[in-house]
Amino acid sequence: MNRQDTLSVTRPTKTAPPIHRGSMSPRLWTGFWRGLWLALFSRDVLNQGADYPPLSWKGAASVRRMALTTLVVTSAAVAACLLCRTETVGSAHPVLHFIQLGLFALLLGWVTAGFVTALMGLWVLWRPDPHALSLDVARRQALSHDARTAIIMPICNEPVASVFAGLRATCESLADSEGAGLFDVYVLSDTYDPVLRVQELNAWSALQEHLGDRCRLYYRLRERRTRRKAGNVADFCRRWGRNYRYMVVLDADSVMTGETITMLVRMMEAYPKAGIIQTAPRACGVQTLHARAQQFAGRVVGRLFTAGMMYWQLGESHYWGHNAIIRVEPFMKHCALARLPGRGGLSGEILSHDFVEAALMRRAGYYTWLTTDLEGSYEQQPSNLMEELQRDRRWCQGNLMNFRLITEPGFQPVHRAMLFTGAMAYVSAPLWLGFLLVSLSLRLLEPHTGSTGFFSYLEMSPQLEWLWGLTLTLLFLPRLLAVGAILLRGEQAEYGGSAALIKSSILEAILSALQAPVRMMAHTLFVVTALTGLNLEWKSPMREAHSVLWRDALLRFVPIMITVAVGLMATFQVHHDAVWWLLPVGLPLLLAAPLTVLTSESRWGLSLRRRLWLLTPEERTTPVVLLRAWA
Repeated sequence: MNRQDTLSVTRPTKTAPPIHRGSMSPRLWTGFWRGLWLALFSRDVLNQGADYPPLSWKGAASVRRMALTTLVVTSAAVAACLLCRTETVGSAHPVLHFIQLGLFALLLGWVTAGFVTALMGLWVLWRPDPHALSLDVARRQALSHDARTAIIMPICNEPVASVFAGLRATCESLADSEGAGLFDVYVLSDTYDPVLRVQELNAWSALQEHLGDRCRLYYRLRERRTRRKAGNVADFCRRWGRNYRYMVVLDADSVMTGETITMLVRMMEAYPKAGIIQTAPRACGVQTLHARAQQFAGRVVGRLFTAGMMYWQLGESHYWGHNAIIRVEPFMKHCALARLPGRGGLSGEILSHDFVEAALMRRAGYYTWLTTDLEGSYEQQPSNLMEELQRDRRWCQGNLMNFRLITEPGFQPVHRAMLFTGAMAYVSAPLWLGFLLVSLSLRLLEPHTGSTGFFSYLEMSPQLEWLWGLTLTLLFLPRLLAVGAILLRGEQAEYGGSAALIKSSILEAILSALQAPVRMMAHTLFVVTALTGLNLEWKSPMREAHSVLWRDALLRFVPIMITVAVGLMATFQVHHDAVWWLLPVGLPLLLAAPLTVLTSESRWGLSLRRRLWLLTPEERTTPVVLLRAWA
């Protein structure tokens, strides 16, 4: 009897089907500098393994990507020229001005990329993309009896009750769907807490008994926990991957309808060169103020960005690691992940495996698609700011590690761009901080000689006013466009009505502006620790929603709050009026702890929901599968 058999005497002796062993061996990475050399001097090696059939969407994708790149580069160049003419001519500190110039041009290009992506998404909402995957084609596709599909849920020390409640809802919906006999469901546990292991086994046994013959449900407890989630998925593929044509990957908080999963299989059958099809999960289920604001933002503004990404990526899209379907055979053959060589924080096991697996699947000649119009795919948001930052720290280090693979031979340009933007999503934080500090230094070294007080540090040249106005417009206009799109499409009733939609958008924008400096400082620390290899513990509450204690918030944020307070006082001593220039960033940082505690309260989220604030369509009319999961 093995260790797994001793954990619970109430479960059946058979937890998984017989092993059908397959191979999934990683290919060693080329390395950044060698890959760069091959990219410059050996294009045949660079493109080895890629497949280039004459597909119509590729021409459209090239035009769209060229338009995006042109707009980003042009905006950065224009901003650099205006700022250069305004700030550097005759300056007593040209080095600081040129640093400021470079940072601002880079950051404005980054903001422009997001804005143009949102515009692309708005266009897709008005005119469905003829080059995207067609649900109508998939609906006409017959389900083959040999299109066997595994639904896998990797977990590790998760809250058992909520995990199995969501899994139960998914399995019940799947059992009622067409082609239910094609699916097997696996819980793949990396849990090392012995108490949680017993709870998982008992919950699995109870759910298996409840489902009976309607759904085949298996449980695998991995004793040798290597390479985290990616290693868990690879372990499943080596054991049982040869039994299946497809697999649907779920997170511990994922819920999907059986109709959606069946439609994903139909889409894979209709498009045999599709290697990964990623759904756009709807965030729902957590009632804290923070989570409800994030859910609302994702449902209103986030769908513009998601649709925009689909518009310019097309068949070379993102994979987010869950709520997606994968073609198993090429995944096993081409998507095994080797360790990154070297020492330090950017070496070792790949953390953000999903972006890399998408690039490897595309290198093998298969396509990765993002579908935004397929409903019935759900996930949860972090319940509070501390939990969100804990997740972001892992993503930050993973995305910085992935940047080392940007020159890997065979990767397509769009996936190289994704590796760059994935790193830039976090590197932009220290860049913004650096820009603010350089700008402050210039203000202190070259003080205004006119008016004093608050308005003295608001005085700008017309060019600077235009640049700052452009930046703020690019940041906030997508919110206005998203609200306008909902109103023009007549969807405001799903958000509580026009007045509730507008009020909720204003509230979410205010909360986002208050939390932005906290995120900037946290992401800066994450980038520094990842690049230096320093160990920074950032513990947070569990996935389940509950209020953050004042003690925990103060313990986490007091060092930042003290640093900011000292910085403000030092600035005040040097030049009184310069403090006004820092307050938009400094004040939210001084209030980081109370802001985190108050937004972690479910009572505020529920109170606003009763008043129809931050309402989403899933809260207005809750789908049956979510009612089952929450029951």
